[in-house]
Amino acid sequence: MFPEILPEEAERLLQEHKNICVLDVREAGEVAAGKIPGAMHLPLGQVLTRAKELDPDKEYIVVCRSGNRSSLACEWLTEKGLKVKNMTGGMNSWTGAAE
Repeated sequence: MFPEILPEEAERLLQEHKNICVLDVREAGEVAAGKIPGAMHLPLGQVLTRAKELDPDKEYIVVCRSGNRSSLACEWLTEKGLKVKNMTGGMNSWTGAAE
């Protein structure tokens, strides 16, 4: 299993410039409507084939629209040995800045 993180906690960690990255697994059209500043876009359908692009020394907060797709991505990435947290509620619950 993998840990979860609340959007407010994720925002706080990002503001503190912790060694974390946001990984957005939504589709391109969803991301175009707004994403967390600095988030890496990696659509869910490409997560397994592109997992090697992710840094195993970093921690990733995985985000989708509601938290379901990101949960699946977290499951897959955990199996690959990556450190991930699922942001509960996804972008639907995000109240921080967006770009």
